[in-house]
Amino acid sequence: MGAKTFEVNEADFQTKVLESSEPVLVDFWAEWCGPCKMIAPIVDEIATEYEGKIKVAKMDADVNPEVLQAYGILGIPTLLLFKNGEPVERITGFRPKGEIVKKLINHV
Repeated sequence: MGAKTFEVNEADFQTKVLESSEPVLVDFWAEWCGPCKMIAPIVDEIATEYEGKIKVAKMDADVNPEVLQAYGILGIPTLLLFKNGEPVERITGFRPKGEIVKKLINHV
């Protein structure tokens, strides 16, 4: 996990993500997932570059299945951007940084 990201789980998802005053990008990942490892440095860069504009959380898909089920996440990595408690962007699978930023920029 990068210096600007934070871990989130089912117990604190409501307060840390849904009730956040800033948009929150949640990276749903798993230890065994190769594409998750590939996208992790990009997510860390986004967390640093957009500090103060968005928060970036990481959620382990293997230990938080209820949140994944609630948002219909069937594949990882999945990035979900929450704004005002609602998902506003979804990116599934590995994508280049420019493509991710292009989807996020309209919401920050």
